[in-house]
Amino acid sequence: MSLNIKQQISRNLINLLGSRTGRKIVVIESDDWGSIRMPSKNTYDLFVKKGYGVENSAYNRYDALESEEDLNQLFGLLHSFKDIHQHPAVITANCIVANPDFEKIRQSGFNEYHYELVTNTVQQYPAHQKIVALWKEGLNKGLFVPQCHGREHLHVGRWMKRLQAGDKDVLYCFDQQTTFSGDGKTDYSFMEALDFDTISELEGLNKILAEGLQLFEQLFGYTSKSFIAPCYTWHREMEPVMKAGGVQYVQGNIAQLQPPLIGGKYKAAWHYMAQRSGNGLRYFIRNCIFEPTLHPGLDAVDRCLQQIEIAFRWNKPAIISSHRLNYIGWLDETNRTKNLALLKQLLSGIQKKWPDVEFMSTDQLGDLISAQ
Repeated sequence: MSLNIKQQISRNLINLLGSRTGRKIVVIESDDWGSIRMPSKNTYDLFVKKGYGVENSAYNRYDALESEEDLNQLFGLLHSFKDIHQHPAVITANCIVANPDFEKIRQSGFNEYHYELVTNTVQQYPAHQKIVALWKEGLNKGLFVPQCHGREHLHVGRWMKRLQAGDKDVLYCFDQQTTFSGDGKTDYSFMEALDFDTISELEGLNKILAEGLQLFEQLFGYTSKSFIAPCYTWHREMEPVMKAGGVQYVQGNIAQLQPPLIGGKYKAAWHYMAQRSGNGLRYFIRNCIFEPTLHPGLDAVDRCLQQIEIAFRWNKPAIISSHRLNYIGWLDETNRTKNLALLKQLLSGIQKKWPDVEFMSTDQLGDLISAQ
């Protein structure tokens, strides 16, 4: 299915400005690894019976903490493709390093927020205990390069307020070990971790951001050179904290959603490829999309190949957005099976059309462009 005229114009405009390279570079950026979502198929079925509308959201139907089998199958596929330098296809895996500690929060009478490290979260799931070790194995094999996506994929303040107010639906979801809101109105359910309603929240959010970067370094043994804000929402006042934590490159879409400091409406801050911020960070723009679970009615492979072709026409790297939920089979195995087959088609199509392709992670691309 070809891009229509409006889509073609939009894709060309996205690639109009910014750094260029004559090399055929493909980066796959994938968010949400390590974050809890729907804990189990049983919980999903409970929420359907409660009328929460979870069946209407792809994230709530399919996304969950990745299992060992999810990672093993993804790694096997990536390893089967090699670029012109014999490097395998690689995913930049934007990882969450902590999740809510439900038991400690309950013990506090919902008066205190507590988190647990992802290394503890995985022990509470039946087929997930080795996933952090698998992350590191994927890193060593050049298949899976973790970068920081935040401390937790949760707006702690908003969630805790609803719990403290005795919101029956949020409390019911809490009992199922999930932060889902129960309102069925949005995919997000408190997921915009760095959003805020008043400027007074900024200091606390900056502390969470800094701690997330520190925990990432402790877990992996290196600083995260890039960062992607949950739900593409952050304020420029947070960027000095990113830089102090070792971040050099900010992942995102062409538009950053920026909450207002004093009332008013959210503002879109527009970015282009490798644009420098006032703090010396560089913005890297996702100019291609491979999200078959989110867009089941579209030809995800063909559309992504067309977007890559436009990026290469402008001598830009192709940075593909492809969230974790596309590769998760924990709730519904067919989701993983179907989308791995589509990813195989995409990678095969890339190699066939551009045999000189180079697979890179976001930090590698950032270093390359920064050295130009």
